Amino acid sequence: MTLIWKLLRRHISAGQLAGFFLANLLGMLTVLLSVQFYEDILPAFGGEDSFIKNTYIILSKRIAASSTLSGEAQTFSNADIEELSQQRFVRSVGRFTASQYQVYASLSMGGSQMGTSMFFESVPDEFVDVSWPPLREGEVPIILPRSYLALYNFGFAKSQSLPTLSEGVVSMIQLDLRLRGEGGAERQLKGRVVGFSTRLNTVLVPDAFIRESNESLAPSAVAEPTRVIVEVKNPADDAIATFVNDHGYELDDNSLDAGRTTYFLKVVAGIVMAVGLLISALSFYILMLSIFLLVQKNADKLQNLLLIGYSPARVSLPYQLLTIGLNVMVLLLAIGLLLWIRHLYLERLWQIFPSLSEGPLAPALLVGCGICIIVSFFNILAIRRKISRLAKARQ
Repeated sequence: MTLIWKLLRRHISAGQLAGFFLANLLGMLTVLLSVQFYEDILPAFGGEDSFIKNTYIILSKRIAASSTLSGEAQTFSNADIEELSQQRFVRSVGRFTASQYQVYASLSMGGSQMGTSMFFESVPDEFVDVSWPPLREGEVPIILPRSYLALYNFGFAKSQSLPTLSEGVVSMIQLDLRLRGEGGAERQLKGRVVGFSTRLNTVLVPDAFIRESNESLAPSAVAEPTRVIVEVKNPADDAIATFVNDHGYELDDNSLDAGRTTYFLKVVAGIVMAVGLLISALSFYILMLSIFLLVQKNADKLQNLLLIGYSPARVSLPYQLLTIGLNVMVLLLAIGLLLWIRHLYLERLWQIFPSLSEGPLAPALLVGCGICIIVSFFNILAIRRKISRLAKARQ
């Protein structure tokens, strides 16, 4: 082995090997950085440390122009809900149930009475972010969107010179409710606001009350859901955006922003990784060109070694060890540079997201080792084939 190496190393070009080393290092580092940065930034969009805490989305069907003219509501069928429930990003699905009767609410204040027509909706209790109190005879607990109170305090109240109201004051107000259904059926109840929701933008009453009142006041009406609430496993899953767009659904808020951002992050990481792999492929070509030129320069010596009894595997071993050593050095240096660069950008990320946890290093290390093994394997294979051809040509 020592004798073979002394014979062959005389024509080794340090410049060519240095070119391969730097090109391979750049390609390897680019690939590892793209993988590691993706792993480190992903928790900011979809993990426990995510700044996107909402795990619920509200879906409705897009209203077509023909439906608007005909007055037909776009409802979710059982098949639609079953298909939605089977998606991998879905944890549970709840239906919105609307009141099928007329609701009129009035309030006595300062000797005068104010009233308005309104509506009720409900969802299964596990989807409500405010606890329901026990139902009392003749009283209906109501949950309002917190945005309604903000609109009143910062919009309507100021323009009409009315006093602003806190949540506690609103909860003390009692409403007179008149429910009117089919055939003149009517029910007089009291309503009381028991909380404010930031998740559901509707006038909520308990699900049990909606179902009982629909059966008693509108027994012939069919309460098909026009909206559904979905608890998702990860709001940053880009599969949510794909499913919603493919089925023509709409969301009540901008919950898809997380999925779109994650999808964009995946695309950017994929492009950067592809560039790194391209650089690695070019560096592989540079190394093979250098090895082939080296073999060609030493063709006579190699053929003489083969003639005196050295096997092709033994003659090619120095070149194989050289390429493996260079690839391992590239991998180790790339990992070292990765850790240093990662330390720099994590300090910046922690300034933006103080509770952000570090992503795992294992994926980047596995990718790096995989590239090193694959490149070394093809190096060994190409060198052995080249030496074997020299042996056949001599024969």
